[in-house]
Order: sequence, then structure tokens, then C-alpha cells
Amino acid sequence: MKPFLSRMLYIVVFAATLAAAQDVIPLYPATPPGSMQENYPEKEYFSKIWNTEVVSNVTKPNLVVFKPSAELRNGTAVVICPGGGFMALSINSEGADVAKYLAAKGVTAFVLKYRLARTGEDATQEFGAMFSDRQKFQEMLSKIVPLAVADGLAAVTYVRQHAAEWGVSPERVGIIGFSAGGAVTAGVAFHYKPEGRPVFVAPIYAGGDEFKDAAVPADAPPMFIAAATDDQLGLAPVSVALYQRWAAAQKSAELHIYAKGGHGFGMRKQNLPSDHWIDRFADWLEFQGWLKKD
Repeated sequence: MKPFLSRMLYIVVFAATLAAAQDVIPLYPATPPGSMQENYPEKEYFSKIWNTEVVSNVTKPNLVVFKPSAELRNGTAVVICPGGGFMALSINSEGADVAKYLAAKGVTAFVLKYRLARTGEDATQEFGAMFSDRQKFQEMLSKIVPLAVADGLAAVTYVRQHAAEWGVSPERVGIIGFSAGGAVTAGVAFHYKPEGRPVFVAPIYAGGDEFKDAAVPADAPPMFIAAATDDQLGLAPVSVALYQRWAAAQKSAELHIYAKGGHGFGMRKQNLPSDHWIDRFADWLEFQGWLKKD
């Protein structure tokens, strides 16, 4: 009986592993456009500096799928872009935790690992040194931001093209991103093509002003924005500027600026009003009709 039980346990574990593996989707069939063939490995580890799990050295972008139950699934999907200064990804508080919350609301969520700058032992430590040297940091951004935005554009297009496989509507695919991932989201908001148009965009404490000269698209999707005034990286004005540009173009936009929350609050609990930004986002999705069943 024991050998039989052992074999059955192995089969169950193997089947579960296989099922999980099917939920990780490579974004490109081969080397991503614009990249060279890289041979250094992706890393995932707990960062003591950022006090969270991070991923670094992404060279092969992919989507990790979080599926709602069949009873809850409403036909809406979202691509989630974690932040991390284009040197790492805060994969839980700005990725998996957001996906789980939205899946509980019936949304099929796809966490995007987009391309990052190459780093060594600890990307979060390197980020601190790099950020203090503005010229060096900008040089890094000029190389990696176009690749990361290309991954964001490809991700929305992929989910729209394969929507039927996940029981979602191609006309109900949006994108949300945090910090650097918010910059990716903003890049998608400005530069999508018709086949990759997101139905909504949500840059959360978005980084950078790389798109300050880009025109707001004529069919720009509704935008949800959240940030904190006391953002340590000084990025709150980027969120205000995005709102102002959408409003000036007479496009739908909603802006939440919290007095306190810092940078990178994501799904962290700080016993502050900013803890509930995700609930306001859900309220907005409900108001727009994207939490109703398709």
C-alpha cells in the first residue's frame, strides 16, 4: 500500500507542478526584439533593503497568470507591471498580491516580468548607488526603458489575441503598473497600436517623464492614478502631470494623491489611508463596468 500511495502522491505533485507551469507564458518565442542572446540567469530572492521578494536580471519576459474561479470570472483581464527602478521587480507587493486581490474580484490577472538592466549580487543595493548618480541612472534608463515598454505593449497585445483561451474579452484587457512598472504602463498608454489598445490604464506612483513629449492618443483609454505626496523619490508630480494631460485632452481620468504613504506602498500595510488605494481602484473598475460579467 505504501508504494502505491507514494506513486499516487508523486502523480498528484507532478500534475500540480505541470498545471502551474502552464500558467507561465513566455512573451516571445525566441530572443526578444532588440535584445542580444543573454546567458546570465534570472534571480529571485528576498531583499533586506526593500524588505520584500524581488526578481532581477530578467532577459526572457513572461506572464504569470492568476485565474479567478469560474463562478467569479467576469471577462476582464489586466496586465500587472511590478516596479523596481528597471533593475528589479517587487514581485509580490506590486505583482502577485495585486493579482490575487483582482482575481478575487473576477479579473484574470497576468503579472509581467519585463526586461531589466543587468545587475550583480543584489540589484536593490545597486539601485541605491545608481540612483544617486543621476547621469549614470539616466544612461541606464535610456537603454532599458524602450525594451521594458515594448514588453508592456507586447503583453497587452498577447492577452488580447489569446483572450478566448482565458475566458476573457479582448475588449476588456487593461494594464496597471507601479513605479518603473508605472512608467511601462504610461508608455503603453501613449504608444499602443490598435491591436494592443488597453481598455484602461493605471499608472501607480509612476516613475520618470520619458513620455512628456508624447501626444495623448485620440482614443486614449480611461486612466486611474494613485500616488503619495511624501514619495521619497519625488515622483508625485509625474502622477499629477499625467492626470492633467488626460484631462486637458478631455479623456476620462481619476487621480488619488495621499498625504502620506511614501514610495512603493503597493499592497503593503502601513495603517494609512493609502493602504486602501486598491479598494478605490476596484471601485473605479466597478464604476466603469469592468467588474460586471461580460
